[in-house]
Amino acid sequence: MLIISILTGCFVGLSAYTFVYAKGYSYLLDDPVACTNCHIMKEQYAGYASNPHQKFATCNSCHTPPGTIGKYMTKVVHGWNHSYAFTTGHYVYPIEISKNSREVAENACRNCHTGISADVNGSHKESESCLRCHSNPGH
Repeated sequence: MLIISILTGCFVGLSAYTFVYAKGYSYLLDDPVACTNCHIMKEQYAGYASNPHQKFATCNSCHTPPGTIGKYMTKVVHGWNHSYAFTTGHYVYPIEISKNSREVAENACRNCHTGISADVNGSHKESESCLRCHSNPGH
């Protein structure tokens, strides 16, 4: 029982330290600066900060699904994946978007640009990706 208590205490302490040290609390907010907590995202943030999208959207607007539950579930999964990748050094550079995250971003494009996407869908396949022509839309 003592060993379990010690291990639990170590886990909770280490988790709390990591959460504070890595500014984990900032990921619960909508401030795009939180993305720069990881040095690998500084280039994407700089692109976002100089892009017209920054007047209308945050990172979460494009990279998390609508709705509170979907948004925070995605943040939990991304937080875990990013923490693991950056702590272990197992990530590719330049950073690549996952298939699921690409679908979320694609849906956000179509949602915000409803009028344009309706016009485009008349001359394109609906399944055609916005990223085919707009390779770096928000960064």
